[in-house]
Amino acid sequence: MWNKPKENEAPVTTTVQPPGTAPAAVAFNTPATTRSSPIAARGLARLGSSVHIKGTISGSEDLQIDGRVEGAISLRGHGLTIGAGAQLHSEIDAREVVVYGKVTGNVRARDRVDVKTDGSITGDISTARISIEDGAHFKGRIEIDPTKSQPVSA
Repeated sequence: MWNKPKENEAPVTTTVQPPGTAPAAVAFNTPATTRSSPIAARGLARLGSSVHIKGTISGSEDLQIDGRVEGAISLRGHGLTIGAGAQLHSEIDAREVVVYGKVTGNVRARDRVDVKTDGSITGDISTARISIEDGAHFKGRIEIDPTKSQPVSA
């Protein structure tokens, strides 16, 4: 019933995230010395909880926002994570959007939109795939078009 770990097998480890933060992708059953940092591997930029931006944000790397943004966000071909304490009044255009916080505005994602348990979107969503967890808030229209996930020529 209980399996004794093999001597040459790496132990299974998990990571506990502080409350209000987005979980990082960690490969399990992989020795810690061979794991690369999710930030270094994906080129993630982060706007902290004390940052308040009024204006347009565009970029060519993944972005995590934990503060407040008022203005358009364009990360074509890259992912956007909206942290638990984040408040966005934005039109969003990205490859993938994960919402832990509050978004007011339309969201367009070529691949996927995930609205997590305490996440909120008030606005229309256009995407190829969508996931809305129990407890999440959504008010608007959803347009699902699987052809959106096909590569877009620049």
